[in-house]
Amino acid sequence: MKFRFKIKHIVLASVNGAALIAAAVMTAVGSSMAKSQKYNYAASEWGGKKGNYAQISCFFAENSGFSTTSLNSVRSMILSELQTVSVAPEEGKTLVPDAYSSPLGNCQISSDINRHTSAEITAVGGDFFLFRDFTLLDGVYFTKEDLMQDGAVIDRELAWMLYGSEKIAGMDMYINGVKFYIAGVIGSPDTKLEKQCAGKTMRAYISYDMADEVTRGSAGLNTAPDGNAQPAAFDGITCYECIIPNPVDSFAENTMEKIFGQQYDGKVDIVSNGSRFNPEKRSKAYKKLSNSVVQDDGIIYPYWENASRIVEFRLSRLYHGRKLILIIPFLTLAWILLRLIILWRRKKPKLKRYLSLKLDRLRHRIRGIFRRKKKEQE
Repeated sequence: MKFRFKIKHIVLASVNGAALIAAAVMTAVGSSMAKSQKYNYAASEWGGKKGNYAQISCFFAENSGFSTTSLNSVRSMILSELQTVSVAPEEGKTLVPDAYSSPLGNCQISSDINRHTSAEITAVGGDFFLFRDFTLLDGVYFTKEDLMQDGAVIDRELAWMLYGSEKIAGMDMYINGVKFYIAGVIGSPDTKLEKQCAGKTMRAYISYDMADEVTRGSAGLNTAPDGNAQPAAFDGITCYECIIPNPVDSFAENTMEKIFGQQYDGKVDIVSNGSRFNPEKRSKAYKKLSNSVVQDDGIIYPYWENASRIVEFRLSRLYHGRKLILIIPFLTLAWILLRLIILWRRKKPKLKRYLSLKLDRLRHRIRGIFRRKKKEQE
């Protein structure tokens, strides 16, 4: 009987040990998966020791109507909300860096050595490259401060296709016949998921200032009142990102919900990048996994966001499984506590007598010590 009792407890301890090890492994795997999606941590790099910042990404449907003409209004509203919590910009410093972008689709690309191909072109503005985890292989990123906005950042595959090298910063290229200089060359996506979502399409990034010229020769024509064809101004935005001071939990996310939530209801998806992989949040989202993966609202996501959404899906299953596994040690602990309570109630009279006896002996010893000291003093 005594031997069976030991086996039972060994098995119980083994099962609980295995459950705790499995939970620890799942936690480590989940943390590694989250950290691999580096674009979600731009706020940490920007804020550093300056304070608590939150990165918010807003993804719009193509027909949402959100455009570059809306930017100043949005920026003003963000600053106004920050003023309500006594956060004001310092002179000469950017308080809320932001970026915006939209895909132009596949365009014809050529080089000065008569090589031709096609690539996915994305128009970008603001501090776009601040939010990306691209690896710069050659040259520099173009910025909004550049005097000329005819620079392009292309990926390694496109560089090799055009000039047979990735060290080609400063060379010329032509997008739909429009001349650009190659400002920088970036590497391919790092993670397996990003590669999967990006596909084999070559990519280039240009400024919004040049988007009109690129789209003129394609689907960018409309008809003016006089019947003449004129280029449609390209100003649509499908992705708006910003880094906002976050003095109170969820302040940044609530601010963007307030700005975009009603006006673009059903046509915008607002993501708080820094907290999206939180284990508790992902575990709670398990019941709504289909909503996070299947989208039928026409919202456009870039490949890096699609990769992060797949990670969200996988983490939801992983952390939900971890929660189920941790039920075992939780129930075991509850059982042990129950047994201790029962044992306490059963042994309570004996324990009281035992403690009373110990206290009496202790008091007797203390009295004896005082008596001896008193005699010594006399």
